[in-house]
Amino acid sequence: MATKYDLIVIGSGPGGYVAAIRASQLGMKVGVVERSELGGICLNWGCIPTKALLKSAQVYEYVQHAQDYGIKIDGKFSADFDGMVKRSRDVAAGMSKGIQFLFKKNKIDHIEGFGKLKAGKKVEVTGADGKKVDYSADNIILATGGRSRELPNLPIDGKKIIGYRQAMVLDKQPKSMVIVGSGAIGVEFAYFYNSIGTEVTIVEYMDRIVPVEDAEVSKQLERSFKKAGMKIMTSAEVTSVDTKGKTCKVTVKTKKGDEVLDVDVVLSAVGVSTNLEGIGLEDLKVKTEKGKVTVDDFYKTNVDGVYAIGDIVHGPALAHVASAEGIICVEKIAGENPEALDYGNIPGCTYCQPEVASVGYTEAAAKEAGYEIKVGKFPFSASGKAKAGGASDGFVKLIFDAKYGEVLGAHMIGANVTEMIAEMVSVRKLETTGHEIIKTVHPHPTMSEAIMEAAAAAYDEVIHL
Repeated sequence: MATKYDLIVIGSGPGGYVAAIRASQLGMKVGVVERSELGGICLNWGCIPTKALLKSAQVYEYVQHAQDYGIKIDGKFSADFDGMVKRSRDVAAGMSKGIQFLFKKNKIDHIEGFGKLKAGKKVEVTGADGKKVDYSADNIILATGGRSRELPNLPIDGKKIIGYRQAMVLDKQPKSMVIVGSGAIGVEFAYFYNSIGTEVTIVEYMDRIVPVEDAEVSKQLERSFKKAGMKIMTSAEVTSVDTKGKTCKVTVKTKKGDEVLDVDVVLSAVGVSTNLEGIGLEDLKVKTEKGKVTVDDFYKTNVDGVYAIGDIVHGPALAHVASAEGIICVEKIAGENPEALDYGNIPGCTYCQPEVASVGYTEAAAKEAGYEIKVGKFPFSASGKAKAGGASDGFVKLIFDAKYGEVLGAHMIGANVTEMIAEMVSVRKLETTGHEIIKTVHPHPTMSEAIMEAAAAAYDEVIHL
């Protein structure tokens, strides 16, 4: 007889492993099906290893500009690309081992193999040896995540046209690179490779980079990137890539006509595709729409006992969203009364330099929604902490409902703003007003003072401008 579980989770990314741990805390017997490393894409090939690479790039930039901080460095130094990659992989491996520890601590079974739904609340797991074993569970959560999306005219071959996974482990640093797409993945890799000396060109189909962000943030990031030596092509489209020679000949369609770029590597960073193939959705007639599993507010599908979370359901494809969904899902399964997730209050973070962080409405979206607004903006060029740290690029921009003082949106670009945005998520959650932010004493000197100052600017009470 196969092992019977209260819950089986298919996938061990930040949605799956967090759901499994919370379920264990709630007294369930849990098994997690994972064919690869524990931690999924986020810990092994996404969030964590990319941040390790970005930190290496930042340290390298510090060394290059050591003189600005009154430090003399005698002798030569250079970017050790192989060393950076190794450090990144070591960090990822350490985090994956951390998930193994958490599984043991919470008595969660790691079922190695590829999981597929079967009728009768069963999961068929195919091991590396091809052997199939059935497991039973009262509840099953699908948390299979996503992968690099491929465009028809930009097929990933893993060598000359690469996705984010290959971008983290290239054999050697390319001299030149075209990055297609300027979302978080695109601009983070653009910053990394440009910082260590690769000639980087970003090609973005929309009329500005990081197009989901507030327009002023996009403009600031473009200025910063151009200042750092990157080439930015917006309202542009890669129509073909010729990989027959030693390099890639990239044809880019622009408003002024076609332009051909000759580079070593093309990185496709045009989004994420869901991993829905072969997991038994069709067999059980689990409903999907536009490549996503259809679920209710608590992630239940149309099939009894089957749930889905993370990248494979509608909503932002973000690690912290998947984790929140996983916790809500298992709490509902356990008979608790969790609050449905507020997708209008999800922070977005991009970890290039300067960093980008936001939550809520952009200025344009707030106006389109019919709000009368007040906007406050405080530049880091007026921040003592930012100036002392040598990081005065960027600003904090807050958007308020003029009638009630509600915080509609917060948009930040600058050093460490990804650590600051949580304050605004909490503020929105607690329905705090602009005047309450102004009267909340922020420590000095800090980057976070800019939040208080931006709120004050919206109400004509700003001190340091």
